[in-house]
Amino acid sequence: MSDVYRIFGAEISPYSVKVRSYFRYKGIPHEWIVRSSVNQEEFQKYAKLPLVPLVVTPEEEGIQDSTPIIEALEARFPDPPLQPGDPTLAFLSALLEEFGDEWGNKWMFHYRWAREADQDSAAGRIARAMMPGLSDEQYTGMSQQIKGRMVNRVWFVGSSEQTAPQIEASFQEGVGLLEAHLASRPYLFGARPALADFGIWGQVYNAWTDPTAGEIVKQRAPRVVAWIERMLEPKAEGDFEGWSSLAPTLEPFLAQQVGRLFLPWSAANALAIAAGDEEFSVELDGRRWTQKPQKYHARSLAEIRKKYSSLADRSDLDPILEKANCLEGLRG
Repeated sequence: MSDVYRIFGAEISPYSVKVRSYFRYKGIPHEWIVRSSVNQEEFQKYAKLPLVPLVVTPEEEGIQDSTPIIEALEARFPDPPLQPGDPTLAFLSALLEEFGDEWGNKWMFHYRWAREADQDSAAGRIARAMMPGLSDEQYTGMSQQIKGRMVNRVWFVGSSEQTAPQIEASFQEGVGLLEAHLASRPYLFGARPALADFGIWGQVYNAWTDPTAGEIVKQRAPRVVAWIERMLEPKAEGDFEGWSSLAPTLEPFLAQQVGRLFLPWSAANALAIAAGDEEFSVELDGRRWTQKPQKYHARSLAEIRKKYSSLADRSDLDPILEKANCLEGLRG
C-alpha cells in the first residue's frame, strides 16, 4: 500500500492551501490534486460534503475540514511539533487559527467578491481550474456564471453594504499589526510555524492573490509578503519564543482583532443560532454589524471554548486573555 496522501484542493481555496502548507512543513508524502470535472467521480467517492480540501489517506479514508485534517495528521506525524510546548502559547496559537479560519475568511471572501476587478479575476481562475479544456467562449460563459453565483453569496460571511467598511478596516489594521509583529521573527510564534500561521496565512495568501487586497498587502506590508511566500514552503528555522518576547506586538493583534471584533461577533452568532434567529446584530467597536447567523461558526466557537475549559492550569493564560478582552468570549 502506498504511503502517499492525496489532497483534493484548489489554489483559490484558503483552507486547501492551508492543509497543503502543513503537509509540506511536515514532509508528509502527498499528491496535490486540483479538484475539477476531470476527477469529480473520484472526489465524490471519498467526500461527505462537496467542499475542499479533501484528504484521502493511504488507508483510503476521506477526511474533510482543514482543522480536523491537521489534528488527525498531527497524531500520526508529531515531529516537528506544530505547537509550542507551553500550554498557554499552544492555546493562543489555536485561538489565532480559529480567528484566521472564521474572521480572516471574511477579509478574503469580502475583498474577492466586492469589486468587479476582483470578481473577474477570481471567477476566471476558478473556471480555468474546475473546467480544464474549455473553449474561450465556454470559459467566458462559465466565468460569468461563477461570478454571478459568488457575488450573491457574500452574505454568507456577513459582507454587506453595512459591514463592508468594518471588514476592510479590520483587514487593513490586521495586516498592519502582522507587519509590526513579523518585523522581529519569521513566523507568528517565533522561528518556526505554529498552527496559528497556517490558519491566518491561508486567508491572507489568498487575499494577496486578488487585485485589490493584494495591492494593499504589497504596498503596505513587505514583511507580510515575505511571510506569505515563506509559508508556501515553511521550515523550522529555530525555536518558538516565550510570551515575554511575543507580547509587545502579538498582544495588540489579540486585543484589537480577536478581543474587540472576532469573539464578540462569534458569541453573538452562537446566541442567534441557539435562539433560532434568522438575523442578528451586534455592536463591534461602536458600529452595528448585522447578518444572518452561521451554524458552522457556532460549532467552531464551542470547540475553542472546549479547548479553553479543558486546560488544567490557566493561571498564566487568563491574565493574557483578560488584558486582550478575550476572556469573556471564551468563558461564554
